[in-house]
Amino acid sequence: MEDDIADRDLTPGKELLFCALGGSGEIGMNVNLYGCEGKWLMVDLGLTFAGTEYPGCELVFADCAFIEERREDLVGIVLTHAHEDHIGAVPYFAAELDVPIYATPFTARLVANKLAEAGLTRDVDLIVVDHFDQIDLGPFGVRYVPLAHSIAEGHALVIETPYGRVFHTGDWKLDDEPLIGTPATPEQLTRIGDEGVLALVCDSTNVFNPAPSGSEGVVGRAMLEEVRRHAGKRVVVTTFASNVARLQTLGDVAKATNRRLCVSGRSLDRIIEAAQSSGYLKALPDLIDVDTAMNLPRGEVLIVATGGQGEARATLARVADGNHPIKLDKGDVVLFSSRQIPGNELAIGKVMNQLAEQGVTVVTDRQAEIHVSGHPGRPELQAMYGWLRPQILMPVHGELRHMAEQVRLGKESGIPQQILQKNGDVIRLAPGRPGKFDEIRTGRLVLDGDIIAPADGEAMAMRRRLAFQGVVMVAISGHVRHADWQVQVAGMGLPLVEDYDAFVGEAEADVLAALTKLKGADRRDADALTEAARLAARRCAGRWCGKKPQVKVMLMAEGLQSA
Repeated sequence: MEDDIADRDLTPGKELLFCALGGSGEIGMNVNLYGCEGKWLMVDLGLTFAGTEYPGCELVFADCAFIEERREDLVGIVLTHAHEDHIGAVPYFAAELDVPIYATPFTARLVANKLAEAGLTRDVDLIVVDHFDQIDLGPFGVRYVPLAHSIAEGHALVIETPYGRVFHTGDWKLDDEPLIGTPATPEQLTRIGDEGVLALVCDSTNVFNPAPSGSEGVVGRAMLEEVRRHAGKRVVVTTFASNVARLQTLGDVAKATNRRLCVSGRSLDRIIEAAQSSGYLKALPDLIDVDTAMNLPRGEVLIVATGGQGEARATLARVADGNHPIKLDKGDVVLFSSRQIPGNELAIGKVMNQLAEQGVTVVTDRQAEIHVSGHPGRPELQAMYGWLRPQILMPVHGELRHMAEQVRLGKESGIPQQILQKNGDVIRLAPGRPGKFDEIRTGRLVLDGDIIAPADGEAMAMRRRLAFQGVVMVAISGHVRHADWQVQVAGMGLPLVEDYDAFVGEAEADVLAALTKLKGADRRDADALTEAARLAARRCAGRWCGKKPQVKVMLMAEGLQSA
């Protein structure tokens, strides 16, 4: 089956195709392709962050092999907004794809910073697009439609093709008080619907939420009330660095409560610089450094810190661990103005517990409305359906359960056709009846040190086995003819402390006995010697600790038949 997939041409004909390389069936790592009349258009090029399933790695990418093999037919990459799950893979793949990248000013500035850090500024053609300009790329005409989100310059895309118009939402929400930017109004979205929308390709993240996501203005009022409640206390707020509107909210709260504003974290510094260079955060109060903040009376400072997801190297984790210039005392307050990203619960809980042990008050969005999501709940999805009136609904940006639920919601809302797809499904949107007609091979890559490697490769599989079972090293020297073996054994990661020396002695004796038992040609065969030693050492480890470690045999004997 895989060979058949690899051999297919899949050059788009007189049709409109869609294929997700990432972000469909998972939250994060968004990479979407549209195909039409021999050409492909990429929307977003994101990454996700590795968990414990990829030991030693932090970044995970969609495998872009399909489009890399067809890069001569790729007309460009259009970025919807600047979150890492939509732009994070740009410095790792853009030069190889070798096509222009299009972004609005704030997004472009953050991408440019990434390219500069990677030394790729001259290798990648980054084109800054005015919010109202149309981009013409082969058979595709693309224009931005501003929508509210938890970052500046969140946009949907209207993609014009000879076979129909697509409204690709990107990440979005509805917000009556967005604070940053001016989202499209219901009237403007209705006019797009009046022009005719073939397909709505839509964010599914919050489809199970029965309520609207909420407004940034509501957060501002709740945040002001919460900070006022803690007069005389040092207050730290942790939030997503990319949430420019939230930073503006915190600046306003600092002014209203007569507190000086301090920010701590390199990602916050980068976002503020990019935002102010793009015309945002102009009313942010003058910032003070950490040393100044620590010398002010406790009730006269408001600190914004990175680390709301429990990241070990971020400011908040170091504060909680007592390893940062910011110091908190009993009665001080930390406000978590962010949601828990699935998979980060343990890390966040550790930080919260450390703070609680020190007598610091921890407040989350469960106690006060100090955070709202950047993704649409069910009422917002239904409102968008009503304005755009698409012929087809195709959910993206969610796990399969999220996308399947949005299919049901779309059907209940009267959208004529719904398509449930996942990474690798090739969907024909037009002409004819829409649906899956093919599939391509997709997968994940990890940044492992300085190398981008398959996430399911042997190196990662071995690392997992080492993490769970430990390793035993066996060194064998001597001369085959005389069978005068010298054996040394060392173990790492085995649950042996007091018994370790006894285990080593027994393992060395077992390996020596196994080598001595070999007869005839096996006594001179490197493979036979290695396997006998490996099995003997592994069985001994199993007897001593119940583990099945990986065993590495280093054979340094003379007179072997093969290497």
